[in-house]
Amino acid sequence: MFKRRRPAIQVKTAEQVELMRAAGLLVGRTLEVLRAAVKPGITTLDLDTIAEQHIRDHGGVPSFLGYHGFTGTICASVNEEIVHGIPRAGKVLRDGDVIAIDCGAIVDGWHGDAAVTVPVGEIDAELRTLLDVTEASLWHGLAAGVVGARLTDMSHAIESYIRDQGPYGIVEGYGGHGIGTEMHMDPLIPNHGAPGHGPVLEPGMCFAVEPMVNLGTKETEELDDGWTVVTADGRSSAHFEHTFAVTPEGPRVLTALDEGREWFAKLGLGAGS
Repeated sequence: MFKRRRPAIQVKTAEQVELMRAAGLLVGRTLEVLRAAVKPGITTLDLDTIAEQHIRDHGGVPSFLGYHGFTGTICASVNEEIVHGIPRAGKVLRDGDVIAIDCGAIVDGWHGDAAVTVPVGEIDAELRTLLDVTEASLWHGLAAGVVGARLTDMSHAIESYIRDQGPYGIVEGYGGHGIGTEMHMDPLIPNHGAPGHGPVLEPGMCFAVEPMVNLGTKETEELDDGWTVVTADGRSSAHFEHTFAVTPEGPRVLTALDEGREWFAKLGLGAGS
């Protein structure tokens, strides 16, 4: 009998984590610029232009641009689009929409990756709750990323929180990942599953955690452009993501401007919660 080999996980030194923090801060600040720019009438290509300019002006290189042929600096996914939406001049945001903006940047060879879902003007209460649930589930997953935990403890924390909030569709087949000298590295981090499985988390491991949650079914379809993933029932979706480092002091959220302190305090989430 052969034992299945676990994927190797890149472990960073303290100095390398600091380099990843620089990339993470650039991503976090770029997303804040984009959040402020979202309004009815702007196009997703307009947002992409803003993102590329901000990243390059601050010493970074867009991670997504040219990645396997992707044509944008950001993924801009509107309403029923879950992930990998291609920025387009003809995609105009309208009052009541939601847009998931996924952004990555490279600084000195190290990657940061994060996403937010932003309301366009006034959105209805059901959508507002979807965004709140998805974002909070991300932070529950991050809080589980402590030294000595197993990889799927993060997955289970995300799923458990979402299940407690209502009958949402948790997207399968897409999820978080390792990150460091490459944007996508082993291992894959699902947003669902039993705890206690997978590699043991060690200081210096870095991951991008990213729940995607639908108002309706979990089922998805990929559009003919070969990138954009949409909900099968046409209902809206939300996507939030952060890059974090496992440290002896707890999760250090590299793409959050405050490293996650406000959110962890807000939700009462301590190490291992």
